[in-house]
Amino acid sequence: MAKRGGTARIGVLGAGGRMGQSIIERVLATKDAVLAGAAEKPGHPAMGRSIAPSLVICANTLALAHSADVLVDFTIPDALEENLTAACDASCAIVIGTTGLTPKHHRLIDEAAKTIAVLQTANTSLGVTMLAALVKEAASRLGDDWDIEIAEMHHRHKVDAPSGTALMLGEAAAAGRGVKLANVAAKGRAGADSARKVGEIGFAALRGGSVAGDHMVILAADGERIELGHRAESREIFARGAVRAALWLAGKPAGRYTMNEVLGLSA
Repeated sequence: MAKRGGTARIGVLGAGGRMGQSIIERVLATKDAVLAGAAEKPGHPAMGRSIAPSLVICANTLALAHSADVLVDFTIPDALEENLTAACDASCAIVIGTTGLTPKHHRLIDEAAKTIAVLQTANTSLGVTMLAALVKEAASRLGDDWDIEIAEMHHRHKVDAPSGTALMLGEAAAAGRGVKLANVAAKGRAGADSARKVGEIGFAALRGGSVAGDHMVILAADGERIELGHRAESREIFARGAVRAALWLAGKPAGRYTMNEVLGLSA
């Protein structure tokens, strides 16, 4: 669906969650963005809540898709198939920020991208997008004698680990080295036989308090190390990036897009 009158009508999925609320606020405050509506799962406490004049949170994702140019989805993996089906039915673009996706979910996204524009990312922060590009470049320039470790910390309520962002940074490092992350990832070490293997990309996940998201990529060699990091001070940064991505995606032809393209970075 093309933009209408130079603006993009944005529908927010997962509107009752903390990210959903932040995205709604950002859409309302953004020039060229119009809030088409917002949806939640049936029975959610936020159902019926007023979010703007003449707009309340509903449970009809399909109807919302038909009134929007682009959907922004920060829900749960189990809701993805229904959300993609609604977007495809309405020929509506979709930005997917949901984490914890499986290979099955990525196959569903690939299939949807044949008919609509889809941007899927583990993190909509513009800073994290730039960080991933820096990590890929550093990993491509340094040899296997530089060890790569990724540490992340999030609030006590986060359920998936390592975080989607940590895995995204790991994918960037692996791509820089020309290897598959699945073949070199070490997702937690414990016990007496935990020595580091050459070429390994390690992950450490910390949980506690109200941390919005801290990520550090450490490249360490004998006698020196490089630390590339990003600290999220509020969820507003993710909302800002999500709305920017939605405005960029609206009106794009069918295909699968990334945050790199939003910033004009190479893949």
